Amino acid sequence: MAVSMDDDVPLILTLDDSGSSASAPLDEPDREELPNENGGSYDVVSDASSPAARECCAQQGSARHNWEMNYQEAAIYLQEGENNDKFFTHPKNAKALAAYLFAHNHLFYLMELSTALLLLLLSLCEAPAVPMLRLGIFVHATLELFALIVVVFELSMKMRWLGFQTFIRHKRTMVKTCVLLVQFIEAIVVLVRQTSHVRITRALRCIFLVDCRYCGAVRRNLRQIFQSLPPFIDILLLLLFFMVIFAILGFYLFSPNHSDPYFNTLENSLVNLFVLLTTSNFPDVMMPSYARNPWSCVFFIVYLSIELYFIMNLLLAVVFDTFNDIEKRKFKSLLLHKRTAIQHAYRLLVTKQRPSGISFKHFEGLLRFYKPRMCARERYLTFKALNQSNTPLVSLKDFYNFYEVVGLKWKAKRNREHWFDDLPRTAFLIFKGINILVKSRVFQYTMYTVVAVNGIWILVETFMLQGGNFFSRNVPWSYIVFLTIYGVELLLKTTGLGPVEYLSSGWNLFDFSVTLFAFLGLMALAFDMEPFYFIVVLRPLQLLRLFKLKKRYRNVLDTMFELFPRMASLGLTLLIFYYCFAIVGMEFFAGVVYPNCCNTSTVADSYRWVNHTVGNKTVVEEGYYYLNNFDNILNSFVTLFELTVVNDWYIIMEGVTSQTTHWSRLYFMIFYIVTMVVMTIIVAFILDAFVFRMNYTRKNQDSEEDNGIVLEKEISKEEVIGIIELYKRTSAATETAQLQKIVLEMDKYGQMSTVFLGRRSRTKSDLSMKMYEEEIQEWYEEHSRKEECQPPVQEAAPAASSSLKPLSLRQRSQTVI
Repeated sequence: MAVSMDDDVPLILTLDDSGSSASAPLDEPDREELPNENGGSYDVVSDASSPAARECCAQQGSARHNWEMNYQEAAIYLQEGENNDKFFTHPKNAKALAAYLFAHNHLFYLMELSTALLLLLLSLCEAPAVPMLRLGIFVHATLELFALIVVVFELSMKMRWLGFQTFIRHKRTMVKTCVLLVQFIEAIVVLVRQTSHVRITRALRCIFLVDCRYCGAVRRNLRQIFQSLPPFIDILLLLLFFMVIFAILGFYLFSPNHSDPYFNTLENSLVNLFVLLTTSNFPDVMMPSYARNPWSCVFFIVYLSIELYFIMNLLLAVVFDTFNDIEKRKFKSLLLHKRTAIQHAYRLLVTKQRPSGISFKHFEGLLRFYKPRMCARERYLTFKALNQSNTPLVSLKDFYNFYEVVGLKWKAKRNREHWFDDLPRTAFLIFKGINILVKSRVFQYTMYTVVAVNGIWILVETFMLQGGNFFSRNVPWSYIVFLTIYGVELLLKTTGLGPVEYLSSGWNLFDFSVTLFAFLGLMALAFDMEPFYFIVVLRPLQLLRLFKLKKRYRNVLDTMFELFPRMASLGLTLLIFYYCFAIVGMEFFAGVVYPNCCNTSTVADSYRWVNHTVGNKTVVEEGYYYLNNFDNILNSFVTLFELTVVNDWYIIMEGVTSQTTHWSRLYFMIFYIVTMVVMTIIVAFILDAFVFRMNYTRKNQDSEEDNGIVLEKEISKEEVIGIIELYKRTSAATETAQLQKIVLEMDKYGQMSTVFLGRRSRTKSDLSMKMYEEEIQEWYEEHSRKEECQPPVQEAAPAASSSLKPLSLRQRSQTVI
């Protein structure tokens, strides 16, 4: 049996192609137990001298193989529950299992990701290309065809695993297939014609990246954006309705003023009021009418009060409320999905003799597939942590906590309180005193004072600097003094707490890193290593330690660190939208903007590049906005970011419009609306996370929050010896050696038991479990009632008849509800 070394993807064994299998008789005395779902025993018959015994051995081997199949299928269900994969994608036959195994490993994931990135990066080389990265048409078209052929291979493996009917039901896969077909045809056309054409469909290449396994968070973000669209569109229509009303009103009020270019036509009225919504052209848009009649300011004040300060904030409130509701429903859906996956796995692991729970033998078999890298000690500790009833079997109620417990990292609890307990008395007293000192509040507040003084000193020192070379060849004495104090603090904490305990704290790790960088900066200054002077700029990071003084600041920082992975996925989601708009912008607007290009527009000064002589000097009047163009993908990204910031974004829009057509404004307006949706979702996400944490902190005033999830379990020497005997029967020499070390450690200290601590970081799911504790029980009851209302699953055939069923026809879908 080949065992995968991947923690995330369980090992899948292909079904026996021979199509024959025989189960052991139910009345066989040597059989300990039978699997509940087409499984077999895990025990081995030792005596094979007689033909009957050899036949029994063959039957036992087949039964053991069936148990292995149950373990791997249970592991697949648990993996599907963890990844929120739908159960209709569960493999159902030998070919599906082989394809599932191939498609669920990190090499396949990396191939999928690399292909998607290659297709996206081709935009750097295709016309309009980045000058340094330009490739010939034959080269980039061949690379594109190669990448698309790899995508065809990926989809063929997915079809082999899912089956044709399930494949066409999978919406995301069908969208990917359609995009692949279009891209394939266009790549062939480019390769045949040896010239590029307008290819707006290149913007759809990001679908290949979104479909990658590693971009699951991006898919969730996109799903939430689409789910938030209905209420967003309702408020957006209200906003546009008032905008049209005010545009008509502004046209009638201000168009008679011929010196006012903003309202001379209804189109200009709409465009300028849209820009005014972003405040980019205010107060310029008001000044011509305000100069003629001061009371005209009432129009703009009322418009901004309604549109900007009321409807835009109402939009944020509606999106936040919708987002909060979506987050809660998503948590509920995932929680119940995991519960169903656990139920499926449980049915595969219980036996007909003991259907009330899962024995350690079968639980260990499950973990060999679900977490192949987990050692024997961790498997048993995980089993013991789940087994709250302290019986030989893990009940279904206990097994429901599988996902919370399986992620724990186990370490033996130290037999000594401090690392220096075994030292001679004099050394012990010295280190004990240091330990008491570094844990005292006086020491902590003294260091906070030093950090504050250091911050004030850096501020004053920076304020006194003038332009030019900021780094003197002489090392400042203040740098040496404060670095010495930080070094002494680091030394005291390391010796007083011990290196392991010191580095186990995130704040201590941060202090160590900043102090190390400060020391490296000192070396850069002392030895005049100019390329490394940038390290000196990191000194002010020490000031972040002051955030520990106030709990609200700590909550802000903790929320920021918790949000970082999700914010990274939201940033990638925004980049995907950037890529789509950048491709469209390059196809339509590449090369249209250049110096002195917009002389007939109202923003001509921003694009003007003129040399003229004043006296004896040549003066260059240069408007830099011609740099904001769509001449290649990199320039397009910079331009789109400037449009996102919305400061003077209308200058870019009007410059492009003056060179193309008035319909070009739609591109920029749609981009603003799309980015407004994404940025509103990001703001709503930050607000939801911060409010959620504040509510959690008020509801749970425990100190466990900062330490993550900690679970303590004690195992006796007799238990370890029993597990060693179990592994000896299965010829697991490596596992036995690991467990023997625990026994030797107990003998060394004369102990009859050892305490282990399981730790893992606290996740948003853990916080949600506590926040919605009362509602979760109602969800479980509702879920149970729905399951009872569903038609019962077809019972398997009797054991006698199932023994004649070929293994390749094993009904793997029987456990699916």
